[in-house]
Amino acid sequence: MPRIESVATAVPPHEVSTEQSRQFARHFFQDAFPDIDRLLNVFSHSHIEKRHFCMPLDWFFTDCPFPEKNRLYIRHAEALSLAAARKCLEKAGLTPADIDCLVFVSSSGIATPSMDARLLNSLGLRSDITRIPLWGLGCAGGAMGLSRSFEYAGAYPEHRVLLISVELCGLTFIRQDLSKSNLVATCLFGDGAAAVVVSGDRVPAVAQGKSPQIRFCAARTTTWPDTLDVMGWELTEPGLKVIFSRDIPTLIQTHMRENVDSFLASHQTTVDRLRHFIFHPGGAKVLNAYQTSLGIDAQATRHSEEVLRHFGNMSSPTVLFVLEKSMEQAWQPGERGLVAALGPGFSSELLLLEAR
Repeated sequence: MPRIESVATAVPPHEVSTEQSRQFARHFFQDAFPDIDRLLNVFSHSHIEKRHFCMPLDWFFTDCPFPEKNRLYIRHAEALSLAAARKCLEKAGLTPADIDCLVFVSSSGIATPSMDARLLNSLGLRSDITRIPLWGLGCAGGAMGLSRSFEYAGAYPEHRVLLISVELCGLTFIRQDLSKSNLVATCLFGDGAAAVVVSGDRVPAVAQGKSPQIRFCAARTTTWPDTLDVMGWELTEPGLKVIFSRDIPTLIQTHMRENVDSFLASHQTTVDRLRHFIFHPGGAKVLNAYQTSLGIDAQATRHSEEVLRHFGNMSSPTVLFVLEKSMEQAWQPGERGLVAALGPGFSSELLLLEAR
């Protein structure tokens, strides 16, 4: 059972309040929608207070071609990844030389050589580490990256894995896209990065504390057929155009309970025996759908709601922000937690964790 050594997060410096983003959306979308005031209610219902971006608000008023957006992505994604990774290694009492595998997750920009190769140099990782870049997983990416990190550490129990997840969703804003999906995106998405150190069973603990360790029990990926159009990107000349369906909460209510129950039953537990719910806060409606589907109350998803309120939906790293928040108070021995995230495919990633 591989274990989590540390989790750390980082956000860029430009903070935008929900009221600022509401006025921004009014400026861009009022000519496209005669009922703009009704549509702007999405901001007051979002449960988001503020978000962070790598570019200042006035940048969004300019036309920026996709190649320039991607250059900004490479520069800022590397810087934000470094900040999260260094903080994570420091919390674990480790150095870059202690890492044997780097898993890098992102879907909001393109880089070849991939970002993990760049981070190998800038972070000072060993030249012989295993590199696993994961792209295109969207909001499920943080959870899927965590699953792949645990599986690698299970296969190589003497190794440590550094998982880095970063998204710069703000850079994907397209001024020419006057769709309702893009309007909702201006309310919902933000920028951020997270890092996690995972160690195999045979890696000695750097500092044995009194708190139990959070260990990996199992994971499950589910991809529902004929749901490719639920969420994703469409590559257009101005950049990556956001696609997501308004039916996502309905899909959660329809499919999630059966998916979770069958996953937990295969590991001899049930929803009511879980003590920690580490859910990707895709939005307020998504969290409400989780609560309704699984029969849990708002207290169970309080960490997800707190992350949503302060950072918005940052796509892949968001669930790792929730994991960090959940681990701020020690889990009791034997307590179990469920990690859940949804992404393009349309897919679900579930992980079962246990304190030992």
